[in-house]
Amino acid sequence: MDPLSRARALVGAARRITVLTGAGISAESGIPTFRDALTGLWSRFRPEELATPEAFERDPKTVWEWYAWRRVAVAAAQPNAGHAALAALERWAAGFTLITQNVDGLHARAGSRNLIELHGNIARNRCAGEGCVLADDEAAPGSPPTCRRCGSCVRPDVVWFGEMLDPASLDRAFEAARDCDVFLSVGTSGLVEPAASLPFEALASGVSVIEVNPQPTPLSRRATLALAGPAGEMLPRLVP
Repeated sequence: MDPLSRARALVGAARRITVLTGAGISAESGIPTFRDALTGLWSRFRPEELATPEAFERDPKTVWEWYAWRRVAVAAAQPNAGHAALAALERWAAGFTLITQNVDGLHARAGSRNLIELHGNIARNRCAGEGCVLADDEAAPGSPPTCRRCGSCVRPDVVWFGEMLDPASLDRAFEAARDCDVFLSVGTSGLVEPAASLPFEALASGVSVIEVNPQPTPLSRRATLALAGPAGEMLPRLVP
């Protein structure tokens, strides 16, 4: 049996499915990967110089305007066939968890519901002082806006370099990796921790791990099956 047919059989026999997605699936919708996103006006910056708490404290206006520029690109993008296939897989499976490293919100727009956004969501804002997510009417206009309650700057609700992931979300992600029949790793380089450890946690728990990625990664040799191809092409073929 060829790898794709074996993967289809594993997915078709599974009751509980957990998926991890990375930048590759969003790139298929035209969203540049994080380190490829600095072009034109922003080409003189490095992401590591902008996506940090220290950068925001030092120059909140520049950081806010960079994220505003990125939000325009994200808003123009549409979920692709890979996103749609995962939403369909969630509707089919008895138990399903989707863990994403992406902040673009495309999974939710495609219809995914049981979603763990490990790195936050670029469409949301939170108060830099109190840490709480803010509704639009809770922020006073500005560049960046300010919190109407405490006057602190408003920042994107994303995880920056040097910041910890939400412990509750991370615990849920590792639990979902251990407590499933099949784990899909889709469009992720396998280099960014702690998300990179999730498929290996699944393997250690006896879970079948299927990788979907055009290029080999550190997971490829260890995965139960490695399907070389883009998410938009491979995932629709795995939906029962």
